Amino acid sequence: MKRINEYRKLFNVDQNTDLKDLKTTYRNLVKEWHPDKFPQGHELFEEAEKKSLQIIDAYHFLVSIAPETKVANEEEYNVSVESGIADFKHKGSLLEVTFQDGATYEYFGVTSNMFAKLVNADKQHRFAKRNILNSYLYRKSKKGTTVE
Repeated sequence: MKRINEYRKLFNVDQNTDLKDLKTTYRNLVKEWHPDKFPQGHELFEEAEKKSLQIIDAYHFLVSIAPETKVANEEEYNVSVESGIADFKHKGSLLEVTFQDGATYEYFGVTSNMFAKLVNADKQHRFAKRNILNSYLYRKSKKGTTVE
C-alpha cells in the first residue's frame, strides 16, 4: 500500500482518477523531468534521470490498478481465478498468487494474519476466492505459461 500511496502522491491523483487524466498527468511530469531537459553535469541531471524512471514506473503501476483496467481485464481474471492456485507467496502486505493458467497477480494490503489463514485453510482455493481474490486491490504482475 505504501508504494500505491507514493505513486498517487507523485501524480497527485486519487483512486478514482480515470486513465485519460492519469495519462495527461504522466505526460506533464515526463516533460518536466525528462533528462534531456538538463545538460550533462547540471545539478538536476541525475535527479531528473531517477525521477523520470520513477514516473514511468509509477504510470505503468497506476494504470495496472486503475478501475478501467480492472473492468477491461475482468474476463481474463475470472478465467485465471477459476483455473486454481498453483503457488503463492507473501511479503509484507503483498500476496503474490500464481494460478494454474500461468497468470500471476499481486494483492495489496493482505495482512500476515489473513495469509496464515490461507496457508492453514483446508481448501485454500475456496478460502482465497471468498476472502482475498475479490476483496483486495490487485493487479496482474506477470504473464506466464500453463503451470503443470
